Amino acid sequence: METEVYKGNIIRVTEEKIGETVWERAYVPHGVIIFPITDEGKILLIEEKRPHESPPYRLKPVSGILEYEKGSPEENAQREMQEEIGFMAQKMELILMLQGTGTINHTQYFYLAENLKPSKLPNPDGEDTILAIKAFTSQELKEMLQKEEIRWSMSTLGLFRLFETLEQRS
Repeated sequence: METEVYKGNIIRVTEEKIGETVWERAYVPHGVIIFPITDEGKILLIEEKRPHESPPYRLKPVSGILEYEKGSPEENAQREMQEEIGFMAQKMELILMLQGTGTINHTQYFYLAENLKPSKLPNPDGEDTILAIKAFTSQELKEMLQKEEIRWSMSTLGLFRLFETLEQRS
């Protein structure tokens, strides 16, 4: 039987004894990760304040916690784009869904967002959270990955699928 040993605002941890082994499970919120593409074919990433990390900022895709009470994963993705970069997409394509089960439990939905139109919603994390919106070519991002300038594992997995998706279209 699974027993909760910790519950925070974001993470919940349980333990379960199976045989002679105590297995730990971490439950983190489901999320959406979005790769907006400009009309020029550039991929938008944000530089975001991350005061609990070192360094205290991160270059990352538009992303957020999936809030089912606010709609589907796609609706959440649209809202995150409006809050973080001030755009919504006329075309949104699910390019990857990763579901972790076992030690780390969560689901991530990755979207390719195209035909961007201005549409700003207030950022509940504060407008000063987003330090910059930066545009990159696929080649520039590949080089940044090789140099380990982008290191967040979820971003990396999504970027590889994004590159594959874009290359299949060419």
